[in-house]
Amino acid sequence: MDLKPYINRWVILGAVGFAGILILVTLISIGWTAPRFSPNVGLASADLTMIPAPTHTPQFVPTPTLDPFLGTPTLPADTIGIGAYVQINGTEGAGLRIRATASLNGETIFRGEESEVFLVKDGPQEADGYTWWYLVASYDNNRAGWAVADFLAVVPPP
Repeated sequence: MDLKPYINRWVILGAVGFAGILILVTLISIGWTAPRFSPNVGLASADLTMIPAPTHTPQFVPTPTLDPFLGTPTLPADTIGIGAYVQINGTEGAGLRIRATASLNGETIFRGEESEVFLVKDGPQEADGYTWWYLVASYDNNRAGWAVADFLAVVPPP
């Protein structure tokens, strides 16, 4: 097949001209001719919140006092003890790791959410420089494990 009669200077100029028109239409349609918007942002400062690392405050083991009217030992209202209800507090929303054993090396079973309430069932145990309490969620017995007392606050029973 002989293509020589179809390839001449007019065909090439026509193809280049048609391609130029297509490029020009494309650039106009995508806003090439519109002025570019450049906001004057300047120096933007970043918000940075410094969260101090938690410090260990040793917990003392409370001794129950005998209530003469009830005849049963009771703990002061703000003291963690077996039978008390506690709430996860002071984790800045990060939650608290609830572990299978009272140790930093214990397997994390789940993460207790900030403000979640638990019933204290066992403890205290001292390990790794912390006081540990065994907690059980009142709404789900499967949510149970050992937690560090530093992030627990006593709350009234529900």
